[in-house]
Amino acid sequence: MAYKNSTIPRVLIVAGSDSSGGAGIQADLKTVSALGAYGMTALTAVTAQNTLGVFEVVEMEARFVARQMQVCLADIGCDAVKTGMLSSAAIIDAVAAALPERRQCPVVVDPVMLAKSGTPLLKPEAAETLKKVLLPLATVVTPNLPEAGILLGREINSLKQMREAARAIRDLGPEYVVIKGGHLEGNAVDVMFDGQEFFEYPAGRIQTKNSHGTGCIFASAIAAGLAKGKTVRESVAGAKEFVTHAIAAGLPLGGGQGPANPSFSHGLNK
Repeated sequence: MAYKNSTIPRVLIVAGSDSSGGAGIQADLKTVSALGAYGMTALTAVTAQNTLGVFEVVEMEARFVARQMQVCLADIGCDAVKTGMLSSAAIIDAVAAALPERRQCPVVVDPVMLAKSGTPLLKPEAAETLKKVLLPLATVVTPNLPEAGILLGREINSLKQMREAARAIRDLGPEYVVIKGGHLEGNAVDVMFDGQEFFEYPAGRIQTKNSHGTGCIFASAIAAGLAKGKTVRESVAGAKEFVTHAIAAGLPLGGGQGPANPSFSHGLNK
C-alpha cells in the first residue's frame, strides 16, 4: 500500500458516533485536531445518546466500514490508526483485514466494550474476535479495568493485578499494553508493559462527574503522538497529561455525566 508524503500527521479513526459529542468519533476528532494532527474517519456505528446514556445503536455494514478505510488509505494515507467502538465480530474482521501493517502505520486499539452508563457497545461474542483477530495487529492497546477483566475473564482490583493483566494481554499479541487505572480508588495510575519493563503513569484524581469520553481522548492522543513520530513511551506520557487536563476542564452539560473537554487551551500540541 503506497502512501503519499505529507507534512501533516494523519490519523485514521475507526469508531462509532456519539450524538452528544462527548465520546466516539467526535471526541477523537477534537483530540487529534487539538494536538496538531489531521483526522480521517471510518464510521462503525451511529448511537443515539446523551449525558444520561445510550438509547439506540445502528451498525454500519462491515463491508462499508472497510471501504471507508480503504479509500482514505489509498488516497491520503496515514501515520497512525486508532480504533474505538467496533460493535460486532463482522466489523472487527473487516477492520483487521483493511488495516495497514503496524510497521508501516502504528495501530492504537481502544477495546471499547461498555459505555460510561454501562450500556454494552461490543456484542458479547465479539470479544473473542477482538482478542484473536485485532489485538495481534495492535501497536498499543488501552483497556480500562472492566475491559481488561472481560478480555481475561477475571476481575482486576489492584495495581499488582493490573501488572499481571498487562502481561497476560501482551501475550495476546499487541506490542504495548496500557491498563488504565481510573476505576481504582486513589490516584489514577495507568500501567504500561512493553514485554520487558513496566512503566507507571500516575495523576491525581479529579473529583468531577464530567469525564465522558476520557478513554477515546486518551487513545486518540496516543495515536496523534505516534503520528507525529514520537515513541510509544512519549506518546503515552503526553496522552496521560492531555487527558488529565481534559478532565479538569470537563464541561457541565446535560443532566448526567458531562464530557471531558479535549478542546481546552493547553499548549500541549508540540
